[in-house]
Amino acid sequence: MLRPHGFSIMTKHYIACDLGAESGRVMLGRLADGKLTLEEVHRFPNHAIRVANSMRWNVLGIFEHLKEGLRILAQRGISAAGLSVDSWGVDYVWMGAGQPMLGVPHHYRDPRTTAPYQNALENIGRETIFGETGIQFMQLNTMYQMLADVEQCPELIKLADRFLTIADYLNYLFSGVAKCEVSLASTTQLYNPVAGNWSDKLIEACGLPRDAFPEIVASGTVLGSLTEEVQAETKLAAAQVIATCSHDTGAAVAAVPGEGEEWAYLSSGTWSLIGVELPEPLISEKARTENFTNEAGFGGTTRFLKNIIGLWLLQECRRSWERDGVCHDYAELNQMAEASEPFRSLVNPNDNRFLQPPDMPAAIVDYCHSTSQPVPETPGQFTRCILESLSLLYGKSLGILEELTGRTIRQLHIVGGGSQSTLLNQFAANATGRTVVAGPVEATAIGNVLIQAIALGDIRDLVELRQVVRNSLPVEYYHPQPSPELQSAIERFSDLRARR
Repeated sequence: MLRPHGFSIMTKHYIACDLGAESGRVMLGRLADGKLTLEEVHRFPNHAIRVANSMRWNVLGIFEHLKEGLRILAQRGISAAGLSVDSWGVDYVWMGAGQPMLGVPHHYRDPRTTAPYQNALENIGRETIFGETGIQFMQLNTMYQMLADVEQCPELIKLADRFLTIADYLNYLFSGVAKCEVSLASTTQLYNPVAGNWSDKLIEACGLPRDAFPEIVASGTVLGSLTEEVQAETKLAAAQVIATCSHDTGAAVAAVPGEGEEWAYLSSGTWSLIGVELPEPLISEKARTENFTNEAGFGGTTRFLKNIIGLWLLQECRRSWERDGVCHDYAELNQMAEASEPFRSLVNPNDNRFLQPPDMPAAIVDYCHSTSQPVPETPGQFTRCILESLSLLYGKSLGILEELTGRTIRQLHIVGGGSQSTLLNQFAANATGRTVVAGPVEATAIGNVLIQAIALGDIRDLVELRQVVRNSLPVEYYHPQPSPELQSAIERFSDLRARR
């Protein structure tokens, strides 16, 4: 039953299985009378598995953890209307020969794509690839991973009759329905956003089997009920498995509580994804040279954005320090950074040496040596260097976004785990010259849950979804605090980027 404004009176439950590069969670969403509450039911670590000189994902281990979350809910007597999985993009699982998995899927940071990436740029061409897909060039993209498969594992390709991206694969394990949701399909650099389907030109150029590419479905597609096998194993009553925005950033952007058009978003976590929501793709020569990307968003929108390294730099520093017996949580690192000297050292976060270094602090020291800067010496100095450098890159990226789209951006909505850093939020406001609106932290899970609600008819559309977010969750505002030191740092940072 709905009230006149469309909100459900009765409480409805939805399960969001939210997977990140560091951890996964099973989240319970409760929606009633236009307000949403979230509860974390089960959390588990997630990281690359190193085996046979490669980096892999333990996808079946993730599936077991997700089912454990369902068992917990069943034991509590909770019945959910819907369930959906979201994950990072680009990675995938090959299926075929009657097997649910052909090989353990690679991690996007595995270095096997270096040569295939260069070969594709030379033989197929940047203009052709970008003209077909509108996707940013990164050697971790699905296209180059699949080229590596063709060159390095030809027998696997012969056996494969289908692939699925990670969240879509897990939705398949839950529902038995193998479809690829459009937001994840768009991250592969094998999807044509104008045609709304796979790029036959690139599939043929890569020597990939066209029949292995699954049907693409819209965000918010109901796939079917939980399989009888999963119901029997978890004791959870049948719920509808829904392909919401299977890409975690797509789900997070749907949950941004913005209004009008004069705002940009920053999904802040391991990666920093900064962009705007457009009604259609923007595929131009300028967008290609600036290396922006067009990914599918909810409701036929386009997430026009820049995908840059984010808090990965700090996460890897923290792991390195922990190996040396120095343990600090993120709150402590932020406190130490705040007490450190401003703009002492800066790095270009997009420098290739930060993509997969064996020792991140050493890579930052090497960068500072090579650019004639003082090197960070303490965890506080390293943290301040990273946060200030990221904020300066945000400022540069917003300026390019305005130029490319013709829009005026007055607010930057920061969502995701990184929005908990009050220091980074203030640095971002300072460096961008825009008001920062921080929150919600759990934007991905929120988007996942509320797109389920749209799919099941409990709320109407994206406008109403964002109204629910504004009704339910507080945000914090950060206003720019300009300084002469900041202007000097902006000029130094521009010089560093030019050296690339």
